Amino acid sequence: MSQQDDIKRPGTRVFKKSSPNGKITVYLGKRDFVDHISHVDPIDGVVLVDLDYVKDRRVFGHILAAFRYGREDLDVLGLTFRKDLYLASEQIYPVLEETSKRPRTRLQERLIKKLGSNAFPFYFELPPHCPASVTLQPAPGDTGKPCGVDYELKAYVAESLDEKPHKRNSVRLAIRKITYAPSEQGEQPSVEISKQFVMSPNKLHLEASLDKELYHHGEDIAVNVHIANNSNRTVRKLKISVRQFADICLFSTAQYKCSVAEIESEDGCPVSPGFTLSKVYYLRPNLSDNKSKRGLALDGQLKHEDTNLASSTIITDPNHKENLGIIVQYKVKVKLCLGPLGGDVVAELPFVLMHPKPEDDIEPSGATPTDGDALTNHVNNDGAKEDSTNDFNLIQLDTEPTEDDIIFEDFARIRLKGENEGRLN
Repeated sequence: MSQQDDIKRPGTRVFKKSSPNGKITVYLGKRDFVDHISHVDPIDGVVLVDLDYVKDRRVFGHILAAFRYGREDLDVLGLTFRKDLYLASEQIYPVLEETSKRPRTRLQERLIKKLGSNAFPFYFELPPHCPASVTLQPAPGDTGKPCGVDYELKAYVAESLDEKPHKRNSVRLAIRKITYAPSEQGEQPSVEISKQFVMSPNKLHLEASLDKELYHHGEDIAVNVHIANNSNRTVRKLKISVRQFADICLFSTAQYKCSVAEIESEDGCPVSPGFTLSKVYYLRPNLSDNKSKRGLALDGQLKHEDTNLASSTIITDPNHKENLGIIVQYKVKVKLCLGPLGGDVVAELPFVLMHPKPEDDIEPSGATPTDGDALTNHVNNDGAKEDSTNDFNLIQLDTEPTEDDIIFEDFARIRLKGENEGRLN
């Protein structure tokens, strides 16, 4: 089990965050949770509770996946520009009878042993059809939290589950749900198009194919193009582009298209009647070339340098498409330009763009702070801003000398201030 493997490696990091009044603290083993298609990594950890403060009240936890489609500063008159896609809640303290029978994970056992009897476990399981974390790139100068699908883990003190939490005794943590590429390649994309022209005895024939269906971020895409011009028209040039399609699934479905890589070539042109052209073109879609394009779908949050284009959405059940929030797809478009009177010949090749699945002994979210920067856009409940350096408490488990250390790392907290917004290193 990956959680058990994580706990055995040197310097296992446990992320923590306390409420503004310091009365409850959430400890979480990781911030990125992987969708394995058949199941999703469980969200497990513990909450350290000040029982003298809580007294007869309860501590609840919930997971919320929401699609924000408008700026937070526009939320007025009780109207919010967001759609809740998934919500799960449970009582953490006092421990209920049904949850007390649930086996603890290895991480929870070690944390409870280290933190004491006032640490109480929580455990959430996301269904496979929940959406992945996707952010829509804002325009330069836009302020506030960007639109997109995000996840939040929240723990709070209240009399009942329906009571509105107070900021002073609640903890909000931004987490991410990610999907890795499948281990097997699909069918090689290819297309053939023949176009008949007026007063032309034969057709213009176009064949286009990719070398494979699945590509990883940062990988070159090889587009094989073959033109057999048996018509009376002339191919002046070729335009080849990689286009991102983002279907916004709200009350109705809207599709946004954006070119993320393109080349225009006249090499081998013009292709006159009776001639052929065979050539391989290479494109590499990168976010660095598309920083100014508003509405471009990206993986996770925007506020860190290693953000990339959004990964392709894997749809396992078409009946749950409306729950995915944003569906991302990619296509290669091959366009033959025949001049102002000849028109164009267009072919499209769909493909999949994703992150490679890491080895079993590699933590998907990584161990460096930059890999978890989806959380650096998180606003602390009391508006306070932490120092840019995190306090790392190295804790040696004296009772288990063969095991490695736990590093307690504070969640990053910053204040949203537009272009003056701080960023943790």
